[in-house]
Amino acid sequence: HLKYAELREDWELEFGPHRFSYRDLLDATEGFKDELLLGVGGFGRVYKGTLPVSKLEVAVKRVSHDSRQGMKEFIAEVVSIGRIQHRNLVRVLGYCRRRGELFLVYEYMPSGSVDKYLYGNNEGTTRPVLSWEHRWRVVKGIASCLLYLHEEWEQVVVHRDIKPSNVLLDSDMNGRLGDFGLARLYDHDAYPQTTHVVGTIGYL
Repeated sequence: HLKYAELREDWELEFGPHRFSYRDLLDATEGFKDELLLGVGGFGRVYKGTLPVSKLEVAVKRVSHDSRQGMKEFIAEVVSIGRIQHRNLVRVLGYCRRRGELFLVYEYMPSGSVDKYLYGNNEGTTRPVLSWEHRWRVVKGIASCLLYLHEEWEQVVVHRDIKPSNVLLDSDMNGRLGDFGLARLYDHDAYPQTTHVVGTIGYL
């Protein structure tokens, strides 16, 4: 029981459908197997997984967290972002909490991230070069997604970390914006009182 023990507080009941069990995520990723590691970023490691019942392919991000600091607000934002649907957005499907870890579950993007096509990777494998026409299509797709997040959804969503490794490609090689770990939500008539620098130096 200790192995599968999760953190669960009363307020999390309101986010029910967006909560995954740790056991399901453990099964999905075969115990967070190294062979299923998709990437490592400043905020954690991302694993490919297949959910046990639905057989849906997902990407599971495993991050450390301080459960006492703003966790309710953070999970509320994860769940809110999970309600957004746009053809150029990687959907956030939900979360799980366990001891000092938080797990975020995303749609799986089979073609990987744009940075691998621009800069290659360290695994010695080569990927096809993206043509300028294709790059332009990806840029327009992400711009369309940002317009939707900033102007057209019920709240203003500011992503705050847009870079090639956070732009993923689906099975049809369409650009999809992912990794909302630093995103913030505002009401349309509110002014975001912030000058705090976040994200990756050199990117948007």
